Amino acid sequence: MKVIGISGLPGSGKNLISTKASEKGFIVVNMGDCVREESLKRNEDSRVTAVKLREEYGKYVVANLTIQKIKELTRNIDDLSNKVIIVEGIRSPYEVNLFKSHFDDFKILSVFSSPQIRFERLKLRKRKDDSVDYKIFEKRDNDELDFGIGTVIATSDFLIINESSIESYENKIDNFLNKIII
Repeated sequence: MKVIGISGLPGSGKNLISTKASEKGFIVVNMGDCVREESLKRNEDSRVTAVKLREEYGKYVVANLTIQKIKELTRNIDDLSNKVIIVEGIRSPYEVNLFKSHFDDFKILSVFSSPQIRFERLKLRKRKDDSVDYKIFEKRDNDELDFGIGTVIATSDFLIINESSIESYENKIDNFLNKIII
């Protein structure tokens, strides 16, 4: 079983990788969904919840929730040797280390896009935790950087630059996913 963690700042294009991976039959688990589910239970902003979860349960909390979810999803699969699992939303080196301790073939793919491009994408995306205020966008980036995402990106096994057309980016994703299957 191969486990590939996807990292990148908000709006970089992680979700398109997950979508295309899912279309190829990969198992996709989104770490942010675990945080968003908890934020709904707590009736608070997901960024606040992400910070509080780490304060309450430590640096590994979201990774532990995600690993549990992967184990549940794969529990009834007889042959895992050809399975690829995509984990969207790796944000800290602590999470990387935890995944590496649970999955022998764990690698990181990071996606990079400039802040201005990502901000424009987030304005168009209009997800609940996105903002059209650049100062709030910068605060969100700084929160992510405080988690250690910069180190994850800098030390990733693979990097895709997502600065041009959607078609170019989709081709880069397809090329990467096809190499993973081999």
